[in-house]
Amino acid sequence: IMLDRFITQFDLALRTVAGVHRAGRETPAAGVVEADLSDEEKVLAARLMRVNHCGEVCAQALYQGQALASDNAQLAARLDQAAREEEDHLAWSAERIRELGGSTSLLNPIWYAGSLAIGVVAGKLGERWNLGFLAETERQVEAHLDSHLSRLGETDGRTRAVIDGMKQDEIRHAHMARDLGAAELPAPVKSAMKLASRVMTSASFWV
Repeated sequence: IMLDRFITQFDLALRTVAGVHRAGRETPAAGVVEADLSDEEKVLAARLMRVNHCGEVCAQALYQGQALASDNAQLAARLDQAAREEEDHLAWSAERIRELGGSTSLLNPIWYAGSLAIGVVAGKLGERWNLGFLAETERQVEAHLDSHLSRLGETDGRTRAVIDGMKQDEIRHAHMARDLGAAELPAPVKSAMKLASRVMTSASFWV
């Protein structure tokens, strides 16, 4: 069973870093008509979606690290399911980046490796702290997505639809973690997570 989990996670890792993603669900932007955006609006939207895509690369790595380190098969299965759902986010955001004429971050392999290591450490701390880390991550991602929605033009319905669809999944995964008994992380840990996120988002906005 452990070998099967390792093979599954290794396959996910390769697809995540290589940028080969296949969504299991239709993009939330399906059916939304493309707006007549200015060049400046397209550049901003593409950069924001690159940040979101990078964030989903990190989320995949975190989930995978947590699942690999967890000794609870049921919890690992829930984490695997959440990771598969968030793999849709990778496909959705990559598709939207292409539509806007942008590109994904060149730094994704670096962020993936670091996030995987953090996920493994979180998984080894025990179930309640593992889930607490997950809940706080999703809460911060939700706030991050809200900030992007506030920066986008109201007419960019396709980008807004993708971000909102991602946000709804993040909220649901945070609720899942809390329902399973997530511990509240200490304030210094939350602050450190915010700082790391700020570094990642700032760099991936440009590269």
